[in-house]
Amino acid sequence: MATLIKDKFDAWEKEAQARFDQLKSNEEELNKIFIDLYGLQDELDYHVKGDEISVSLADKERDIKSLISYAVGCMFGRYSLDEEGLVFAGGEFDLSRYKKFKPDADNILLLTDDEYSQDDESDIVIKFVKFIATVYGQETLEENLDYIADVLPGGGKSRDKIRKYFVSKFYTDHLKTYKKRPIYWQFDSGKANGAKALMYLHRYDADLLGHLRTDYITKLKQAYHSRIELRESQKLAASNAAEITRYEKEMTKINKQLKELNVFDEKIGHLALKKIELDLDDGVIVNYDKLQRDPDTGEKYVILSKGVKEP
Repeated sequence: MATLIKDKFDAWEKEAQARFDQLKSNEEELNKIFIDLYGLQDELDYHVKGDEISVSLADKERDIKSLISYAVGCMFGRYSLDEEGLVFAGGEFDLSRYKKFKPDADNILLLTDDEYSQDDESDIVIKFVKFIATVYGQETLEENLDYIADVLPGGGKSRDKIRKYFVSKFYTDHLKTYKKRPIYWQFDSGKANGAKALMYLHRYDADLLGHLRTDYITKLKQAYHSRIELRESQKLAASNAAEITRYEKEMTKINKQLKELNVFDEKIGHLALKKIELDLDDGVIVNYDKLQRDPDTGEKYVILSKGVKEP
């Protein structure tokens, strides 16, 4: 049955307000009893300020971003639509526990600033849209995407805003939520956004960097070259200066991304050969650094986004 996220949020907002009001009323009633018992009417006020109540009110931006974070958790198998609570945080990963919505099979989701394939579920936005359709229904998909995008920065169509959020803001919010001890790690080639991808730390294995290189970076390079060829042919067929300028600008951007991606590819290739093993018991700070160092020479190859301090 199709559902609107707006309706769900409105119901939650009313419930949160009712809980807040009830708790405030209870605390004020207890204050009255205490003040009357000790005769402190002239010294104390029984009223309780809103910011002193421990129950939070609904917040659309915060709660929508929490929904996005939960969706990412389902994409990686941390959570399942078939079970309550935490489903996977280490051990043997069992795909049979995910029936309504399948997590990503190889623990890598690309964050690209444009859609290069309309059916590639390794694209986090495509995977996210599928999640929303699965949970809330296909019939209300567009309205729900609009509702989600409404709290995200920037302008444009809903999918474009969601894509921009994943590329530029999601990891920053994730670092804040987990106090700079992220459970989803972001591979990052640099400022040009040549390549960005997320992985779930608890599903990492020593072959992941090899898969990232051969199955994703190679595919991304091909997508960039194909887009440049397309824009070049469109530029030649363009009938006005504005179109030509637009195509040239995009090709310049993609060429910068390709250059950055090639450098990133070399770093990933070097580290992939080392088959680096991580130990969750060592904690995020140690492992975050370990994955970016040659275990033989100690040389650092920066492949992850900044935000986690050095050990």
